[in-house]
Amino acid sequence: MSTIEAPHDSEPAGARGSVATGNATGASRWLTRGRALDVVSFIARFYMAYIWISAGVAKLDSHMETTQTIMAYEIFTPEWSDLLARMIGPLEIAGGVLLLLGVFLRHANVVAIVVLSLFIVGIAQAWSRGLIIDCGCFGVEQLSADPRGEYATTIARDVVFIALSAWSIYRPFKKWAIYP
Repeated sequence: MSTIEAPHDSEPAGARGSVATGNATGASRWLTRGRALDVVSFIARFYMAYIWISAGVAKLDSHMETTQTIMAYEIFTPEWSDLLARMIGPLEIAGGVLLLLGVFLRHANVVAIVVLSLFIVGIAQAWSRGLIIDCGCFGVEQLSADPRGEYATTIARDVVFIALSAWSIYRPFKKWAIYP
């Protein structure tokens, strides 16, 4: 005599009845897919935390270079460039720490998408105006003779970062999160 167990509310739809019928392929397929999505969420959260923290740390001890980089965009006055140069490094570090610790994960990623979008707009406008600038993303970098390829690469990289942040809004990795 075999007994059939009632499915639990916490079981995925594909796993219901699998144990009772002896067919574990539905459950194992769900577990594999779930784990793969967890890995993507883990990478998105912690890689973006690393990106924000490393970008902010690179700017901490280079106030003058960061101010000059911001001024090169020809958007802000020298006073605003100075203020932004003082703020941007600590704010990037703060955003990275929020992701690292798992505090307000979705909100932190929304802010990250807004900031990355503004970075893309700034780089695109400099590119379209023919300005030769260093983006200043990770400190002062050497420019090549033709920075147009660097602009496209930087914009593409930021689009990937936006995709990772959007994924973290959709499916945040909440394990080890203090206040997700």
